[in-house]
Amino acid sequence: MRDETVELEIDVSELRLGMHVIRLDCVWEDTAFLFQGFVIQSRDEIDALQIQCRKVVIEGKVKRELDKIPQGPLDKPDTAYFQRFSTDSGNTGTTKKSGKKSHPNAQRSTRRATYINKVDVNTEIRTVTRHYAEAKSVAAGIMASLRVGRTLDINRAREVVNNCVDSILRNNDALLLLTKLKQKDDYTAEHSLNVSILSAAFGKRLGLLEEEIRTLGLCGLLHDIGKTKVPLEILQKSGGLTPQEYCIMQNHANWGRDMLMALPKVVHATIDVAYNHHERLDGRGYPRGLVDHQIPYNAKIVAIADTYDAITSNRAYDSARSSMSALKTIHRFRGTQFDSELAREFILMIGIYPPGSIVELKTGEIAIVLTSNPKNRRKPRIMLVRTADKKRIPKYATLDLDLHPKADSGELFTISKELPDGTFDVFIQHFIENGLVLNY
Repeated sequence: MRDETVELEIDVSELRLGMHVIRLDCVWEDTAFLFQGFVIQSRDEIDALQIQCRKVVIEGKVKRELDKIPQGPLDKPDTAYFQRFSTDSGNTGTTKKSGKKSHPNAQRSTRRATYINKVDVNTEIRTVTRHYAEAKSVAAGIMASLRVGRTLDINRAREVVNNCVDSILRNNDALLLLTKLKQKDDYTAEHSLNVSILSAAFGKRLGLLEEEIRTLGLCGLLHDIGKTKVPLEILQKSGGLTPQEYCIMQNHANWGRDMLMALPKVVHATIDVAYNHHERLDGRGYPRGLVDHQIPYNAKIVAIADTYDAITSNRAYDSARSSMSALKTIHRFRGTQFDSELAREFILMIGIYPPGSIVELKTGEIAIVLTSNPKNRRKPRIMLVRTADKKRIPKYATLDLDLHPKADSGELFTISKELPDGTFDVFIQHFIENGLVLNY
């Protein structure tokens, strides 16, 4: 017997968990799915496919006897076998059955808690905006004190994280929206806080228990404290680093570990993350070149949040890129740099056009995404803020793209691409501070 890879078109009513979907009977970009080709891992994904498609093409393997392989078209394979093949062989980050005990750092795939937003985003963002500013100030103070040799105030750090997690448990969209407020001059502290928020929100999506989410948020806040030992001329260098400078920069993982280990009451998970968040699944990371099963679970989570926030921020050596650009990078390096299952879940959490995204329409107008559309993430509710020739609009207008609104030319309003914050002098901070996003 041998396995033979085939493609099979099936009705969406036949979809099962574990099937590897490779083609749809509609335009992929018009659906709720971010990237072409994925393994079905939830009932929600099956429901979304059944809403938006009639037939899909899946890929799998059928078993054939070597001496009886037909020369003509392949017989229709059993879809149940496709399900088993996709679940066992898909690159999802899950552990295959081997008879061996799982490593303690192996992927946790079982959701243990389910959370719902307790308040709407408008209510929560009014509450949390002030707390976010205070948290960023505390994070900056922590980094500044460590740089001059003072001991980390772990209780203050916990207080910041707990306030953020409380907000995330009420409604995580509010703080995720605030992570889009980027200031180049305050990158290190802002980045640490944003990674904390992103990691905690991600933990909520993954179904971690509340105390695990709080620990994860603390890991995110402290993941880069070793950079306080890096000379500022290297940390803030606008050009490329020399090999010697790069070695010094890489050493922040070791310094972070040492600083946390020196604390009398240390959370051991924070040591794991500070030491290992630059390790890669393929063994090409640093400082130790660990491989997949050797990397702590929390470090895998924080590594993704770290990369996403870094790419979407203005840094000394690179300008901010769009959220979609960051997600494409994470998707491209799934399975080599990032855990495949975690990468997929993070991409689904952020979505194509999350609230607060600045987008350009195919007709040229600039808009801000107000709310996402779970049924079709490419058609959110938006607010127009610039005309097609990029001039300010005197009175902002809102559009629900799911209702197929048209421009004066008769062309449908459709999003062309996402833009980094500040493009065409559109700063999301201005709209949040003035309540313009929330009043629509």
